[in-house]
Amino acid sequence: MAEGIALFYGSTTGNTARVAELIQACWPQETAIKLVDIAESGVAPMLAADKLIIGAPTWDFGELQEDWRDEWSFFCGIDFSGKRVALFGVGDQLGYPEWFQDALGLIAQQIQSAGGELVGYWPNEGYSFEASLALSEDGQRFCGLVLDEDSQSWATEERVAAWVKQVARELID
Repeated sequence: MAEGIALFYGSTTGNTARVAELIQACWPQETAIKLVDIAESGVAPMLAADKLIIGAPTWDFGELQEDWRDEWSFFCGIDFSGKRVALFGVGDQLGYPEWFQDALGLIAQQIQSAGGELVGYWPNEGYSFEASLALSEDGQRFCGLVLDEDSQSWATEERVAAWVKQVARELID
């Protein structure tokens, strides 16, 4: 797995899984990208990958999705030193504006505290929310691609295509 890029995700409703498949479909052909559903494989295979894409939905009031919750203690034990990681998240900015993409922020904080290098920051323009743990310190960007399949599904394909171009450069170079 170290030669290609591993994309890990958890998905309850299927939205995050669909986005993972869209990312894989948009990915440049010269680099292999392998999808890993953590409900089936857990997060242990992350240990063998140097370049990762991680996807997570925010559930309820800023919570980790159940597959992430089940793997969280193991995930928190991973040393991300020397690993480049891009993140994407799925959340509902209208239904949960106070916790928009908080799960993504929790994952980002853990990766950075364990020595990982985050790539793929995404502007926060075009979203309507009150608060998010996924915002950068300056509040201008998210720590990864942010999608809302509930109220902005019309923007998903365009956002994924633009983000994949950006992340492919940042992960591979």
